Amino acid sequence: MAWSAARAGFDVTAIDAFADRDQHPAVDARWLGDAFSPDAAARLGETIACDAVAYGANFENHPDAVTQLAQERMLWGNPTGLLRPVRDPKLLSETLRRRGFRAPAVLEPIPADQSPQSPIPNPQPPCRWIVKRRASGGGHGISWWREGMRVPRGSYVQEFIDGTPASIVFVAMRGRAVPLGLCRQLIGDAAFGSSGFRYCGNILTAAGDDDSVLEAASALATAVCEEFGIVGVNGIDMIVDAGVPYAIEVNPRWCASMELVERAYGLSVFGAHAAVCGDAVLPKFDLARARRGAPTVGKAAVFARRDFTIDGSSSWLSESLAADDLHDVPRAGAQIRAGHPVCTVFAAGRDAAACYAELVRRAARIHDAIAML
Repeated sequence: MAWSAARAGFDVTAIDAFADRDQHPAVDARWLGDAFSPDAAARLGETIACDAVAYGANFENHPDAVTQLAQERMLWGNPTGLLRPVRDPKLLSETLRRRGFRAPAVLEPIPADQSPQSPIPNPQPPCRWIVKRRASGGGHGISWWREGMRVPRGSYVQEFIDGTPASIVFVAMRGRAVPLGLCRQLIGDAAFGSSGFRYCGNILTAAGDDDSVLEAASALATAVCEEFGIVGVNGIDMIVDAGVPYAIEVNPRWCASMELVERAYGLSVFGAHAAVCGDAVLPKFDLARARRGAPTVGKAAVFARRDFTIDGSSSWLSESLAADDLHDVPRAGAQIRAGHPVCTVFAAGRDAAACYAELVRRAARIHDAIAML
């Protein structure tokens, strides 16, 4: 997001959790390191003079931090009053089902006094169910629900939909949605060092690939905008089964796939976000047209398979791929633990299969370089 804002001509101060070496040179990055949290970032943000503030993941799970961040300055993004309902999984599911869209069923624990865990109403077969934390994202903390299992406080149970993970990103205003990109999601892929339900990347699909899904997903985005009134750039995570998208959750902020939109279509996503939030102007962007002739592009987060430390030069990392194919390069001295992200690789291909194969090849080069340390 900071890169996109800087390219769009804004003077940017970023409150950063990682201090990556390849941050845009024009960005004033304030690093919080291990102390990073939405609350800590909001407190630091209060000390920085600015005209407007914007936030990314996972502020949507911390509405009080959004309120603090936005005090006495313009907020470019969804305010607290919009975050709470759109992030309510049961309300989202029931609202979309009422409008004729597909969404997984959601069961919430029965309240139990003085108990850290609560039972849930008996889910009925043949459905399978997963347990998810409310204040989470990226697939963290998701597990299978088993009969008789008690659900931790702050969690809920969602029907598991078997299909292809996908997402749509869009910019919204006054109940309208302008789609910006349709992606397949990479989830728990061992080729990138990931597992389980963990998000590890996206492939931005092109024309002729998922055209019917694009139409249905665009209608879904419009319905979410009409019902919840969200603004600026947002995303919806979906599972596509037999060409039908099931809305899993709404990400009411900047999403990781948006940099692929900029790569493929040349659209300034932060520029569109600022125009909507600051000037109430939606972009004149036609995604169906933009997809025609555009390359299939993708990104994958590479996760460490063992603990290691980034050396002083990190030349092994920066030399593994061309500069434009490698982002989120860790700072020298960073200690990377097994299961944590190392960097992000990018690729393009004639179609989604070719793009994925190239992402796997480039991730393997990173893993091979780590193995030589």
